[in-house]
Amino acid sequence: MAKLYESLSAELCDFVRAQPMFFVATAPRQGRVNMSPKGMDTFRVLGERRVAYLDLTGSGSETAAHLRDNGRITIMFCGFGQQARVLRIYGHGRAVRPGTSGWEALRSHFGPEQRPAERQIIDVAVASVLTSCGYGVPRFDSIQPRDTFARYWEQHGTEAVGQMWRDLNSESIDGLPTGISDSEPE
Repeated sequence: MAKLYESLSAELCDFVRAQPMFFVATAPRQGRVNMSPKGMDTFRVLGERRVAYLDLTGSGSETAAHLRDNGRITIMFCGFGQQARVLRIYGHGRAVRPGTSGWEALRSHFGPEQRPAERQIIDVAVASVLTSCGYGVPRFDSIQPRDTFARYWEQHGTEAVGQMWRDLNSESIDGLPTGISDSEPE
């Protein structure tokens, strides 16, 4: 049965940490709803009412645009292993970028190794947590992490990161600004 919590308990944190992937959903006041799968050990529980994930450069930046618009975010974890459970974190988020106030403190939670094409950290204040049974979620075995992302950026180099930010990450598909460029204040 579904159960609503005000924060993440130790037991819920253990469930979250055990999941190899998660999904992020955001929506602007006007425009498309976006949902993205994430993985690569980029999620951290920072406290019972605060979580964050290291967002790596990709072909779009819908989350950042939507958070600038209204801040609403939902993060979902599914128990694909033995434990059947779905857990949703509802909250208010913001994008924190390299070189801005708060970046170093947040980045320290993700270990010393630099990941290719680090774009921003999505910092989320948890408003509530909802669990449900997950009985309809199939079981899957995680074979191994993909190395495609790292290989892509090793091949294309850091100049390609800036080009992607300019070409594909400066605004959402609905034309909302993401704040990725230096000229746009947060």
